Amino acid sequence: MVGKAPLRIALLVYRGNPHSGGQGVYTRYLSRELVGLGHEVTVFAGQPWPVLDEGVGYVPVPSLDLYREPDPFRIPRPKEFTSLIDVAEFALMCTAGFPEPLTFSWRVRRELAVRAGEFDVVHDNQTFGRGLLGVMADGWPLLGTCHHPVTVDRALDLEHATGLRRKVTLRRWYGFLGMQKRVARQIPRILTVSSTSKRDIVEQYGVDPGRLVVVPIGVDHERFRTLPGVRRVPGRIMTTASADVPFKGLLPLVEALAKLRTQNPEAHLVVVGRLRPESPVGAAIERFGLRNAVTFESGVTDQRIVELYAEASVAVVPSLYEGFSLPAVEAMACGVPLVTTTGGALPEVVGEDGVTGLLVPPGDPGALALAMDRVLSDVTLASRLGEAGRRRVLERFTWRSTAVATVENYEWTIDDFKRRAAARAPAC
Repeated sequence: MVGKAPLRIALLVYRGNPHSGGQGVYTRYLSRELVGLGHEVTVFAGQPWPVLDEGVGYVPVPSLDLYREPDPFRIPRPKEFTSLIDVAEFALMCTAGFPEPLTFSWRVRRELAVRAGEFDVVHDNQTFGRGLLGVMADGWPLLGTCHHPVTVDRALDLEHATGLRRKVTLRRWYGFLGMQKRVARQIPRILTVSSTSKRDIVEQYGVDPGRLVVVPIGVDHERFRTLPGVRRVPGRIMTTASADVPFKGLLPLVEALAKLRTQNPEAHLVVVGRLRPESPVGAAIERFGLRNAVTFESGVTDQRIVELYAEASVAVVPSLYEGFSLPAVEAMACGVPLVTTTGGALPEVVGEDGVTGLLVPPGDPGALALAMDRVLSDVTLASRLGEAGRRRVLERFTWRSTAVATVENYEWTIDDFKRRAAARAPAC
């Protein structure tokens, strides 16, 4: 490493696995690239456990793992309760709350307390639990990453909820948001992934815009690449949904597929993700007679995802909102022609000129169907979109550039911490 001395970084993530969502993906690739730059990274992670690359340190921060498959909302055995934090975690779950951001922050503060002096900076990835205020009070320079404000998820979930009981339960589930807002406002620097997310965090969390810095995330462009030896499957549409929740837009995509198949009967959809048993998406698949036209693939390896992209004739990101969208940049990196909505930051990521992807309004099945049909029926357009998408990724969205910009913010955080400490020191 050339220039300043390497940093010792503690990277915190309360749900570490990449299949749990963007937090786990961010943790894996940012930590790998930071190590590649010569820094020392230790990931403190909760369940489901992270996937980390060689050279990255790891401290597990176990919880009661109350939402694990195949028994979510489980009742732990008495011997599993070893601390008051465990009791609080279970009690919050029993009252329909989501305890993990809070209880992870308490646990990780305890872990850091026995490692005084081992790290130069602590980086929180989307937790914003109350225990982080204690981490700062204990003398750690700390910054955070907020991918997007979870208030957006809550609003969309409530919009699509049916029945008073469901709405009351959702409001309770999202009860941690008040805590996250209060904590975020007190962290000196927060990284976010797009200008759209920055605007929404300012508006919905009340964070001072001067504390927010946009650092776009990236894609592993060497792993996510074109596979010339794999032929595209005619009519194959692919989408990725790390969670079957309303804002991912699976419901309008299923309706769009039904419309598309009236013109193109070979059109079919592969979803990388898991369908929840009670999901309205499953009911829509049955209602539109698409049982044989929609398949779900969950728990697949990165290599298999790349193969699925190579087989796809078009990739779709139908989200109602995205703070960034890893699936969009993964598809572009693989050279797949892309159709996305204009939800959230997607135009910022994909580009609004129609060169690297076709954009349609969110929640509009008719527009989605027309855009997919254009790509499936025009080989020249499909080829142009795929090639332009790959170029855009290489120019803008690599994890190395994310890591370099993140290090600049680590150094700012450390310097700011020293300035604050000097200002508090009594005069001689």
